[in-house]
Amino acid sequence: MAKPIHEIRLGLIKAKIWLKKTRSGPRHTIGVVRLFRNGDRWQESTRFGRDDVPVVRLVLDRAHTWIFQRTQREAGGPHSR
Repeated sequence: MAKPIHEIRLGLIKAKIWLKKTRSGPRHTIGVVRLFRNGDRWQESTRFGRDDVPVVRLVLDRAHTWIFQRTQREAGGPHSR
């Protein structure tokens, strides 16, 4: 199974960033999960409660920034430092 190229975690909320190669070039996709314990096992859910929403927004913002900076670096753009 393929692995994400980057993960961002804040508390129990985690974003996984994947790189997909398409005919029109590389594309990034993001999956967001909430971690929870079921007995002694950690599991992931794609359902979020009211109090998770601000953290989901922050994790997605950080994922967007990470992708943007990586894309700029690879393209040699003005923010490539």
